[in-house]
Amino acid sequence: MSGEVEPGFVRVRLDLSYDGTGFHGWAKQAGGRRTVQGEIEDALRTVTRSGGTTYELTVAGRTDAGVHARGQVAHVDLPVGLWAEHREKLLKRLAGRLAKDVRIWRLTEAPAGFDARFSAIWRRYAYRVTDAPGGVDPLLRGHVLWHDWPLDVAAMNEAARRLLGEHDFAAYCKKREGATTIRTLQELSLVRGADGIITATVRADAFCHNMVRSLIGALLFVGDGHRDADWPGKVLTAGVRDSAVHVVRPHGLTLEEVGYPADGLLAARSKEARNKRSLPTAGCC
Repeated sequence: MSGEVEPGFVRVRLDLSYDGTGFHGWAKQAGGRRTVQGEIEDALRTVTRSGGTTYELTVAGRTDAGVHARGQVAHVDLPVGLWAEHREKLLKRLAGRLAKDVRIWRLTEAPAGFDARFSAIWRRYAYRVTDAPGGVDPLLRGHVLWHDWPLDVAAMNEAARRLLGEHDFAAYCKKREGATTIRTLQELSLVRGADGIITATVRADAFCHNMVRSLIGALLFVGDGHRDADWPGKVLTAGVRDSAVHVVRPHGLTLEEVGYPADGLLAARSKEARNKRSLPTAGCC
C-alpha cells in the first residue's frame, strides 16, 4: 500500500487516450469483457515477450463503461532489465499491437515518488450535450448527449457555483463500502460553443463513483426549467440520493486531463491522498 517501487523495478508513466464506446470501463473484469486495462496489459505482455507475467497498471482515474479519455495517466512497474531492453521501441510496438480505439502517446520513466493515482492533485472532465432540435451531429453521436429540452446555460452556471468547494458529495455518488464521499470541487462551469454544443468542465481533486454524471444530471434539470437553481445545492446539503437526480449517459463524458504537483512534492501528495478525509466539525477544540 505504500506505493514504493520495489528494488530491481522502474516505474514507467503512460499518457494515453481511448474511445470508451467499445470498452466495459477501465478496470479488468472477470468473464473476458473488454476493458482498457486488460487490453493494455495484454499488449504489454506480448510485445515484451513476458510469457505468463502480467505487469499491472495503476490509473489516475477509473472510467466507467462508455466513458472516453483524452488525457488519462497510468503507471506500471517493470523490471529494470526489461525496461532497458524495450524502452526505445516499446511505444511503437504497442501502437502496432493495440486496437485503434486506444493509444499510448508517451512512455517515460517516472520521477521519484510518482503514483498515477495518489500523486494527482486534480482530474478534469468535460461533459458535452446539445439541445439542438434536430439532435446530435451523426459524426459526434458517440461523444455528445442529446437533451430534447432547451437549456438555459446561465441558470445551470448559477446552480453550479453553489456546489463548489469541499463537501460530502454522498447525494451525487454511488456509495462504496469503506470509501469517503468527501471531495473538493474546484471548477464546475458550462459554455455553449458556436456549434451549439454545451461543454461542462468539471475539475476536482478526485471523484467518487458516478459523481460527474450525477452533477450534470442535476444541472440539466435546472437548465430545462424542471428545477430552480437552488435545488442541486439543497440535494447536496441533504446528503442522500434523490431519485430526481439522473445519472446521465456515459458517452458524453471525457477525462480530459490529470494534474500533478512539482516532482519534489509527488511523494508527499501521494501520502496525503491515502488518508481518509473528514469534514471539519463545528465548535471549538
